[in-house]
Amino acid sequence: MSASRGEQSGPFRVGDRVQLTGPKGRLHTITLQPGAYFHSHKGLLAHDDLIGRPDGSVVANQAGIEYLALRPLLTDFVMSMPRGAAIVYPKDAAQILAQADIFPGATVVEAGVGSGALSLWLLRAIGPHGRLHSFERREEFADVARGNVATFHGADPENWSITIGDLAEVLPETVGEASVDRVVLDMLAPWECIDAVSDALKPGGVLLCYIATATQLSRVAEAIRATGEYTEPQSSETMVRGWHVQGLAVRPDHRMIAHTGFLITARRLAPETVLPELKRRPGKTAYSDDDVEAWTPGALGERQVSAKSLRKRVRAADAAAERSRSTAEAPEPEPTGEAG
Repeated sequence: MSASRGEQSGPFRVGDRVQLTGPKGRLHTITLQPGAYFHSHKGLLAHDDLIGRPDGSVVANQAGIEYLALRPLLTDFVMSMPRGAAIVYPKDAAQILAQADIFPGATVVEAGVGSGALSLWLLRAIGPHGRLHSFERREEFADVARGNVATFHGADPENWSITIGDLAEVLPETVGEASVDRVVLDMLAPWECIDAVSDALKPGGVLLCYIATATQLSRVAEAIRATGEYTEPQSSETMVRGWHVQGLAVRPDHRMIAHTGFLITARRLAPETVLPELKRRPGKTAYSDDDVEAWTPGALGERQVSAKSLRKRVRAADAAAERSRSTAEAPEPEPTGEAG
C-alpha cells in the first residue's frame, strides 16, 4: 500500500493537500499543482509559493493577506469530506481504536462502512501489514467511502476491501473461522450478526459495537450474554468539552460535543469455556413486539438521505478521488532550488 498523504512530512510537494487558515480563522483546503492559484475575494495565492516550503509556514497572497499553511490532519479531512451516511466522530473513533485494541498487523472486520471515516482511522491503526474487511448494505454509501479513502491516500489501499451485502450472510463467505482479530459493528441491529461474528473471531478477539440509543444498548448486551461465548460486555459513552483559555479568562466552552453514541465491548472466549456465574440482580430480558418496533430505523431517528442527494455525494467523492489519484501518479518536477 502506498504511503498515506496524511502520513507525509517535510516540505510541501506537488499533489499534497494543504489547509490554509485565513486571518479570520476560515479554512480552505487545496491540492498543490504547479502554476495553479488559490482564488478568494481577497486575492490570489500562487501554489508555487507553497511548493518547497516547510509544513507550518505563513505565506502572503498577491494582496499581502497572510495564510497559515499546514497539512490537514486526518481529523480535519474526516470532518470536511463528502458524506453519504453520518460519520463516526473523531472522539468516538479514538475510543474505538483504544477499546477494541486495534494494533498494527491486525485483521479487522468493520460493518457498516458509512462514509468511510472509521475506515480511515482503522487503516491507519492496522498499518500496511494489517487487513481491513469492510461491509456495507448500500452500494451508494460504499461508493462515497471508496472515494473518500482514495482521496486521502492518493490511491486505493491494497489491504482494504468493501463487500456489499448483509454481514450475517456474506461474512462467512469472506473470512475463515477464527481468523479475525477484531470486529467493529456500526449498525442498527448488531444483535442480528452476533452468531456470524462469533464464528469469525479468534479466541481472545474483541467485539465492539457502536450504537446510538439506550434501547439498542440493552438489546445488544443481552444478545452478547445469551451466546455464552463472550466476557461480560462493558459499556461507555464519551463526551468532550473544550475550554476557553485567554489570559485569566479560563472557563469551559459554552458548547460541547456530548452524546453521539454508546460503545459496548466484549472478548471472545475459547471454545467450550464457561464463565463463572456473575451475581447480579435480575433484569427484564424479554422483548415484546412493541420493543422490537422501537428499534426500527424510523423509530431510531435514522436520517433518510434522498437518492438524488446520494448521487450528488457519490459524484463529489469520485471526483475528489480521481483528482487525488491523478496527482499521486504525476511525476514531480525537478527541484529548482530552495523556496524563498
